[in-house]
Amino acid sequence: MIDSHCHLDFSCFDYDREQVLENCKKLSVDTIVIPGTQANQWQNQIDLCHLNPQLRFALGLHPYFLSQFTPSDLVELTRLLEQHSNKVVALGEIGLDTHIDVDWQLQKHVFEQQLTIAKNQLLPVILHHRNSHNELIRILKASKFNRGGIVHAFSGSLQEAQTYVDLGFKIGVGGGITYPRANKTRNVISQLPLTSLVLETDAPDMPLMGKQGERNSPEYLPEIFECLLTLRNETKEQLQQACTQNVQAGLRLG
Repeated sequence: MIDSHCHLDFSCFDYDREQVLENCKKLSVDTIVIPGTQANQWQNQIDLCHLNPQLRFALGLHPYFLSQFTPSDLVELTRLLEQHSNKVVALGEIGLDTHIDVDWQLQKHVFEQQLTIAKNQLLPVILHHRNSHNELIRILKASKFNRGGIVHAFSGSLQEAQTYVDLGFKIGVGGGITYPRANKTRNVISQLPLTSLVLETDAPDMPLMGKQGERNSPEYLPEIFECLLTLRNETKEQLQQACTQNVQAGLRLG
């Protein structure tokens, strides 16, 4: 299995990262994708992934951290993507978020700039959203972005999910589906094409039901998979194979 979205570079994993990776191996979580969040962490991600063949990385500017943004970050992003073109799997995590105190016009500007970089570098993107699907979809269409990628932690409507799929994106399925109250998301995920689903944990965030208050971990990816299995009609083997192939198709994983 592949965890398509896990912030294993965060400091809360510094004391037991190697043990977590060992446990993941035993659980058949063979590959973990670490998305980028801010410029001052990119080199750390790259170094981690060079040390461990289980890890792959994306690089990008997450809207949460744009209060620290300078235009030189985009120059450095381009440089690192070119330097590590044989290793990087996507540009991300990028997107728009209406719940944070970061200027909306700045968010849109940096998002659009990163889409242009991704197009130039022939890279898919990993999308972050919160109450922003309409604007994300509008910008993706207006920019004629055609590299696809993954919509991380999807929680929108079936129509929004299908629009992303039509634009070439896969849909990230994480711990949110383990909550019975998440009826809308669970219902959407149950109806999407099998070819559109990818697994993720978003560790250390997005804890599973029953693990609230704990640090989330890629070790819990099999539990998300088992929950997904209850929402779908495919066999375990069909679903597991599809989720793996979908990440490989959605990101630049070879």
